Amino acid sequence: MGNFFNISEIYQFAIKIEENGEKFYREFAKKTKDEEVQNLFLFLADEEVRHKKIFEDNLSKIEKYEPPEAYPGEYFAYLKKYAEGLIFTKGIEKEMEKKDIIDAINFGIRRELDSIMYYLEMKDLIPETQHLELDKIIKEERSHFVRLSNLKQKIEKKGGES
Repeated sequence: MGNFFNISEIYQFAIKIEENGEKFYREFAKKTKDEEVQNLFLFLADEEVRHKKIFEDNLSKIEKYEPPEAYPGEYFAYLKKYAEGLIFTKGIEKEMEKKDIIDAINFGIRRELDSIMYYLEMKDLIPETQHLELDKIIKEERSHFVRLSNLKQKIEKKGGES
């Protein structure tokens, strides 16, 4: 299969996915009255910020991909719109308005798994020499999935939903 993407593009998608995730978690934290739940989602939002920083740092260390454009900024406007529809989509906060904390955690778990699957699929679309960089992204998403799963288990053991 041909290489359609460069690792710098994958990092740019990853950065946008993390930005969307942070917005989701912060929005849900505002909606709950339970302090522990609020702290949980603020923690997750901070994790998204941390992941974004990792991806930005990794992106700064590799050769930047600059495709030919019909007008300045065309390609990156496309990337932004494309990434906005990935994983944590705009408007998802409204979908979650009537959900409890377990629903929100399950949603986060599914999105983290979707992210992992997205990045695994992308491995076929980038040069093999860039797989190690993509593996770093996948490792970060897996750690986020584990944190969400552990937090869900803790809340379920307490028997509480907010």
